[in-house]
Amino acid sequence: MEMMILSILVPALECEWELDELQSALVSTIVFCGMMISAPIWGKLSDFYGRKVCIILSALFLFYFGVLSVAAPTLIWLLVLRGLVGFGIGAIPQNLVLYAEFLPSKLRAKCLTINGVFWSVGTCFEVLLAIAIMPTLGWRWLLAFSSLPLLLFLSLGCVWLPESVRFHMTSGKSDLAFETLLKLANENGTAMPVGGLAAVDNKIKERGQFKDLLSKEHRCTSLILWFIFFSLGFSFYGIVLLTTEMFQMGNACKATEAIQSQHGEAYCTYKSCLDTQDYIDLLYTTVAEFVGIFVTVLIIDLIGRKKTMAFNFIMFSLFVFLLNVCVSRSWLIVFFFIARCFIKGAFKTIYVYTPEYYPTVVYKLII
Repeated sequence: MEMMILSILVPALECEWELDELQSALVSTIVFCGMMISAPIWGKLSDFYGRKVCIILSALFLFYFGVLSVAAPTLIWLLVLRGLVGFGIGAIPQNLVLYAEFLPSKLRAKCLTINGVFWSVGTCFEVLLAIAIMPTLGWRWLLAFSSLPLLLFLSLGCVWLPESVRFHMTSGKSDLAFETLLKLANENGTAMPVGGLAAVDNKIKERGQFKDLLSKEHRCTSLILWFIFFSLGFSFYGIVLLTTEMFQMGNACKATEAIQSQHGEAYCTYKSCLDTQDYIDLLYTTVAEFVGIFVTVLIIDLIGRKKTMAFNFIMFSLFVFLLNVCVSRSWLIVFFFIARCFIKGAFKTIYVYTPEYYPTVVYKLII
């Protein structure tokens, strides 16, 4: 929800605060800067204090500054607060880290991919909120309501969240690891396997070192994965933000005003604000994520992780290229729908591949 709101917030601020292009870009960019700075910090903190602690702390951080953004009086204050929101969002991969550590290998790909459904539910819910709130109450109320699910997690959901068994083992807390395993066995109506837990190295300073990513064993894969994550971030959030930008442009193929530039080229009108129909069309393109997850679930174990990623990237690139073709708005929505479908599939695939490749104490750093 906090990521999807960027494509809705920027057009609203352009309309109300009359932002120029650079100021509009900063509203989105500052969030990603916060994520970039905080992701390795949250990863390291998770090594020292546990996944559960950092997930709860980041949710509290995200909720607090998300609500505080509602009262931002100026653009500078909004940028500071949204940057801090981005800092909290940087811990989101820790949820997948924790989840993956509890999954059996034969179900890991499907479970991690299906887990993305809830991200997509959040993006769709954000658009529905915008349809209900933006025409009457405006963007400040949208920011406020968008933070409420985090309050629900902090007050209720975190009670049932377990700590990582692997974290307890690598930090020398085998008794707590055993308690968690025993609880899981009881909840699943089965008995604990015969035997005890093997001791592991419990030197905290040796867990999750950044240099491990560039060791001889992992260097090549790490560099490739960094490029893939860069490409995915650029493509996924790019297509989300581009959708509302093109909706604002109206008909980009035919000039709607008889105004000529210095070079004699006609240009189109540019709407400052999104209307209800724009939000409905945005919802259509957002639903594509569910299709992307379904397709990925079907093929990821059949053709493998690498081929699934390649297939999704190729299909995404094809339909993004088609956005350059002058077509009606209906076809434009179709192209956005298919492109977003496949880039979502690629995103989920990399989150399956990464934890499977790296040792437990290393892979959280990559994301």
